[in-house]
Amino acid sequence: MTTKAHTENIARVCHEANRAWCAINGDTSQQPWEEAEGWQRDSAIKGVEFTLANPDAPDSAQHDAWMADKLAQGWTYGPVKDAGAKTHPCLVPFEELPPMQQAKNKLFKAVVLALA
Repeated sequence: MTTKAHTENIARVCHEANRAWCAINGDTSQQPWEEAEGWQRDSAIKGVEFTLANPDAPDSAQHDAWMADKLAQGWTYGPVKDAGAKTHPCLVPFEELPPMQQAKNKLFKAVVLALA
């Protein structure tokens, strides 16, 4: 059984892995876990919870769950990620994500499963 603290620790590692992945791909907008907005930390925790509950789910299912959560919170598709306007360019089906974004999702899942 995974504790809340363990889930949050996994989410922290996932966030930092994603931040590093983004940085090597030219996106330096991601903040360290301690400085990340609450909605970003919550999103990472929900992603960890989803993967732990559905370890055999395809990568598209992880993205679908993330997208459903964002849409439920009032986010919409937009060409630029803007937390104030609640727009995000990744609010598209998994197959339409750029390869870098698909790989980021796979990295997230791999980190969760490695640390579970």
